[in-house]
Amino acid sequence: MRSSAISVSGLRKNYGDKVVLDGIDFDVPAGSIFSLLGPNGAGKTTTVNILTTLMRADGGTVRVAGHDVASATKRVRSAIGVTGQFAAVDELLSGRENLRLAADLKHLRSGDQVVTGLLKRFDLMESADKLASTYSGGMRRKLDLAMTLVGNPEIIFLDEPTTGLDPRSRRTMWGIVRELVAEGTTIFLTTQYLEEADQLADQIAVLYQGRLVARGTPEELKRQVPGAHLQLRFADLHDLGSAARILAGSTRDDDELTLRVPHDGQPRSVLALLNRLDEHMINLREFTVRTPDLDDVFLALTDTTSTNHSREEATVR
Repeated sequence: MRSSAISVSGLRKNYGDKVVLDGIDFDVPAGSIFSLLGPNGAGKTTTVNILTTLMRADGGTVRVAGHDVASATKRVRSAIGVTGQFAAVDELLSGRENLRLAADLKHLRSGDQVVTGLLKRFDLMESADKLASTYSGGMRRKLDLAMTLVGNPEIIFLDEPTTGLDPRSRRTMWGIVRELVAEGTTIFLTTQYLEEADQLADQIAVLYQGRLVARGTPEELKRQVPGAHLQLRFADLHDLGSAARILAGSTRDDDELTLRVPHDGQPRSVLALLNRLDEHMINLREFTVRTPDLDDVFLALTDTTSTNHSREEATVR
């Protein structure tokens, strides 16, 4: 069983009369990717600021890398790296100089070796001596993450790391994140790109109005939301009508010659349905299994909680 890299219990934060974090709890196993999702203003950045010692909580306990963030601030800071929403690079310095500055601040004896290794790893050698102001958005984000890795932190906080990047640059960042986790690094990720969380996260928590309204793996969260169905397409109206009569609860579209059938999507159930059509000699042209994605999960959870503030957290075990 993996040890805990981050442990949060009863975390609270207020800004005056406004409750930003209302007693949230979660645990992040070491060597995993944990993603915190939520709309703007949900409290994601506040959570990251508290976990990275940049802000003090009003209540609860937080342990990062085994250390209390309130009483062992220096030990926490020595164990973590933080990449914020915007690349924190000095545009008046070259990529190499930015990394060298980060190494000097960490008092690394082998700074030059570390810098060269990171430039190679992030494919920045050709542009290493060019000013960061000439870098593309994707290159700046890579340089920013490379600076975060100086000193080999145990835990890395990525606060919306791919905002504004094109799809190719985003996927490059995903590959780097996966490599870090394979090496044993723990990643705490906040993002507004639900596909990103789906692709990367081992565990996801949804934060809404200061409360965690759901936790689980991406697949577990998707199973919470109804709407899985089969879409069947037929050769003609005759077969469409015959199928609609024998498949209860289905919805037909005569223009598209399709039938939408509520379904759990399990292989055995799909096979049983196809066999039933075959028994009635109904010709099926094609079928598609459709299941809810994280967009559906996110919308369902936030729509529900906006009208029911007393909703209990839907924790998946």
